[in-house]
Amino acid sequence: MLISSRGQYAIRILLDLAIHENGEAINVKTIAERQELSEKYMEQILSVLQKAGFVISTRGYHGGYHLSGRPENYSVGKILRTVDGPLIPASQQADTSGKPVDMVVNELWGDLQEKIEKTLDGVTLLDLMNSYNDKICFNYMI
Repeated sequence: MLISSRGQYAIRILLDLAIHENGEAINVKTIAERQELSEKYMEQILSVLQKAGFVISTRGYHGGYHLSGRPENYSVGKILRTVDGPLIPASQQADTSGKPVDMVVNELWGDLQEKIEKTLDGVTLLDLMNSYNDKICFNYMI
């Protein structure tokens, strides 16, 4: 299974919005600079995320985007399925001949898919934010 750049960028964009949430909309240029992403590609991804209800856009001089909900309500799995579709291992899509060996291998891919989805659905933007904060905060002990 490959996670597309679109899926990876969607997570980075939403995480950036969550980390820098201050009640005001954040413009695309600011996110693009922080994440070193193309503004044009980000706008395509943000359009999908907006239609899916993940973000709200504000137009105008102080316009931009902000999360439509709380970070703990955004699972990584849901984000990836929204921008990339089903999380299916590539080889599971190919083997449908009905041969016993293919059936056994497809069971393996099905189990793998289930575990991947369970893992990704168990991680939220809040979890990623906490991990981010742990990495940037320094604990000093004397």
